[in-house]
Amino acid sequence: MSRVATDGVRWQRLTRAVEPFVWLQLGRAALCLLLISIACSAVAQTAAEPEPIALPALEQIALERNPTMPQAEAGIEAARGRAKQAGLLPNPTIGYTAEEVSGGPIIRRGEHGFFVEQTIPLGGKLRLSRQIFEREAQQASSLHDAQRARVLSAVRVAFYTALAAQRRIEVREHLSRLASEATRVSAQLYNVGSADRPDVLASEIEARENQLELTRARNAWHRAWLTLATVVGDPTLTPRRLAGALDAGFPELEREAALQTVIGKSPEMAAAEAAVGRAEAALARARREPVPDLVIRGGPRYNNERLEETPAGDRRAIGWEAAVDIGVTVPLFDRNQGNIAAAQAEVTRAQQELRRLELSLRSRFARVFEDYLSALRMAETYQAEVIPRAEEAYRLYLVRYQEMGAAYPQVLIAQRELFEVSDRYVSALEDIWRGAIQIQGFLLTGGLEPPPTPGGPTAGFDAEGGDEIAR
Repeated sequence: MSRVATDGVRWQRLTRAVEPFVWLQLGRAALCLLLISIACSAVAQTAAEPEPIALPALEQIALERNPTMPQAEAGIEAARGRAKQAGLLPNPTIGYTAEEVSGGPIIRRGEHGFFVEQTIPLGGKLRLSRQIFEREAQQASSLHDAQRARVLSAVRVAFYTALAAQRRIEVREHLSRLASEATRVSAQLYNVGSADRPDVLASEIEARENQLELTRARNAWHRAWLTLATVVGDPTLTPRRLAGALDAGFPELEREAALQTVIGKSPEMAAAEAAVGRAEAALARARREPVPDLVIRGGPRYNNERLEETPAGDRRAIGWEAAVDIGVTVPLFDRNQGNIAAAQAEVTRAQQELRRLELSLRSRFARVFEDYLSALRMAETYQAEVIPRAEEAYRLYLVRYQEMGAAYPQVLIAQRELFEVSDRYVSALEDIWRGAIQIQGFLLTGGLEPPPTPGGPTAGFDAEGGDEIAR
């Protein structure tokens, strides 16, 4: 046998021996590539579909990023700063004084020196001034609580609005499948000569309209998500599914207990009560304004007058002296009458504002609770009675249509009725949550509205050491 033939035989034998190993390695490589592809697809899907987000996480983000919360906190710090400032003594006056300045042989350039002048408010004016702004700090703290309630209520309402929009998409998808099923049934009956062409066209039109409604529901969800992200304070938040149940867990409120909670624990009421206290403190301060302030002035000065004789018969300067002046302001003409009257009027206004706010809360509560209660009863009825009956009626009409026992317009009517009651059910659930959230949030709304500024008239003085500003 030639060398070439021998090599060929050897190569064939080697190929047969290696071939199983090669195929095994290729199989392993293919399996690895398949696993890597599956893993990459899972990672891509995870990146494309963020994890659902729940209400507590959104509330935490809102408390950290909503710009109205730092505004409300700044109001508290500003009031505390004014309270600190109002209790400080006026700054002393330091200056230079000169008297009888001349060049004669006796006076010899007169008297020169320095003085310190200090005004000391009497009658507890500084303490009363500080009390005004301490009450204002309490008011600012209540306004901060009110703003927190506003932000949380706004986030919760926006969350359940978006959750309702998400639920509408699910409902529309379900109803769209039903419409597609009706279209398929109509087409089958038409093919066998058991249905007319108008029935097929009507079913196709209904299916297209349901697709349009589904598109509209998806657009509404995107709009609701943008509103939610804006109220939270992070408009760049990636849209994702919301984790929550729209038709479970909503609170059942009792009218009188809920009303008493709103009136008794409302931060708006607490802020109004603090405003009354501030106005009363300002009135007390205005009544103390006529009490005289003590003014003390004194200091050293050098007397250059040569009035003293030395044992040698010469004259010498008198030298260092001390000067002290003490006086009081006399309320002869201005006894702060106008500011006292203004402060009394402010007390009346604050008291009536408190009463007005209570009446306003009762009025708002009556309207919101009525809407909440109506939505609650509607949702219970739709869930237990209306929707099951609508679904059953639609199924029965569709079966009878398949059996040639009902006309297709009856199927369309039942289908549309099912669509409408399903949509009204979702709206009722949304109204339940909106009403319950408003009541539990003390009827406070507007999470992006700026918090009210605490304070009021100060009856003739400012925060800088009790200096009078009204004459």
